[in-house]
Amino acid sequence: MPAIEIDPTEVKRRLDAGEKIRMVDVREPFEHQQAHIAGAELIPMRSVPQALESLRAGTAQLVLFCHHGMRSLQVAEWLRRQGFDDAVSMAGGIDRWSLEVDPTVQRYY
Repeated sequence: MPAIEIDPTEVKRRLDAGEKIRMVDVREPFEHQQAHIAGAELIPMRSVPQALESLRAGTAQLVLFCHHGMRSLQVAEWLRRQGFDDAVSMAGGIDRWSLEVDPTVQRYY
């Protein structure tokens, strides 16, 4: 099983290399409106259990993120218990993505 966290720069490297990655934003809709990563899918943390079938449908690795990485880590841990052995949380969340990968993504507090 891969490590449960992945650095934003590694996510970007894999995306640029054409790897199949499904970016899942587990923040709330109001947070998503403030800042988002292009191509990411919004599934708020509370909605993840209802989205299990949708999440199982794909073959891409799930990379979850939130604001700072705490909620997405909890979701990744829960998904692994549901059999998603390669689900990972993006360390530092969208805030770190903005700092290290794409400064055009607005930071918020």
